[in-house]
Amino acid sequence: MKTRTMTNDQARRIALAAQGFARPRPIGRIDVRHFRRVLNHVGLLQLDSVNVLERSHYLPMFSRLGPYDRAALDRWTTSSGEIFEYWGHEASLIPVDRYSTFRFRMGEMKPWGSVRRLLDERPGYIENILEQVAIRGPLTVADLDDAGERGGPWWGYAPGKHALEWLFASGRVTAYRSPTFGRRYDLPQRVVPAAVIAESPSDQTEAYRTLLVDAARHHGVGTVADLADYHRLHKPTARPILEDLAVEGALVPVAVAGWRHSAYLHPDAVIPRRATGTALLSPFDSLVWNRDRVERMFGFRYRIEIYVPKPQRQYGYYVLPFLLDGDLVARVDLKADRKGRRLLVQTAHLEPGHEASRVVPPLTKELRAMAAWLGLDEVVIVDRGDLASSLRIAEV
Repeated sequence: MKTRTMTNDQARRIALAAQGFARPRPIGRIDVRHFRRVLNHVGLLQLDSVNVLERSHYLPMFSRLGPYDRAALDRWTTSSGEIFEYWGHEASLIPVDRYSTFRFRMGEMKPWGSVRRLLDERPGYIENILEQVAIRGPLTVADLDDAGERGGPWWGYAPGKHALEWLFASGRVTAYRSPTFGRRYDLPQRVVPAAVIAESPSDQTEAYRTLLVDAARHHGVGTVADLADYHRLHKPTARPILEDLAVEGALVPVAVAGWRHSAYLHPDAVIPRRATGTALLSPFDSLVWNRDRVERMFGFRYRIEIYVPKPQRQYGYYVLPFLLDGDLVARVDLKADRKGRRLLVQTAHLEPGHEASRVVPPLTKELRAMAAWLGLDEVVIVDRGDLASSLRIAEV
């Protein structure tokens, strides 16, 4: 088994192509075929409740396709039978052909503290919640007969919510998103196609093999940590399985110049002649999920500062990296002022080694396109960050 060698630049080009940035955005109407193509590249769309700009799962489609009808994406993800929601890379929208693969995770789920307390203190309560879903589903927490009171803000869920989340995690119910982003819970057989329900669930080893090869396809090339992180798999368990996959030829062992650890290449990965792609990237875009990988591959140190106290933030609350011709060249903190119909650029920073004169024109174009896509009338640049003044001049 021979180990290939490659440069970091080659690895970066492979990764960009694998993530769908090797081809230009489509011209004309965006439809389900384009959504399928993007999901084939990225594998899953991470969900997140933060809505300061737009829900996170809408943004990767915009980054790769440009402006599209979000309602069309909603229809596809909630009613086509092609997508289900589960814990992939955090809460995620996942192609339904991976439903039987993820059943290993459903089977391994163990009740957490609040669920154990429900089981101990209120015997039969969770089964009663399941019965309500079976008889009256789909249901939200508010539809339950006895949801109980919330225990506090953030994750201080009511007992009914804890019960539904346990049923969801263990696969006894599934869920999809309401227009307000809350989960609507239902029985899997009423949401997932019957042929998929009938498939035998994967055991752990089979599931790991499938998901690690998937991760290599979506990353193009990655270390053990990169590939395990894509679907939140246990790294020590993944390591020998990746070695077996390499022996079998399902993956190709590679050494990337400058990387401390060995890596694996998907055999179908392509190396574009040059790095491409111009896009604003959600903090939850699969290209930038793994912060160590981003720094190693792009030289871009990236951290989400949502939970950092405002005076201590370096770049801002909801910061999007800006990808230009294969490099992460800038970052902007964006907020949708829906009442004022403005896209607020609250900070703008240029990455070292890049020129504002090259970055500002395409970044301005991308900000205007995003504002229009979100139904906002103008882009407003707040004078914070070393790129802000150049962007303000471009917007005048």
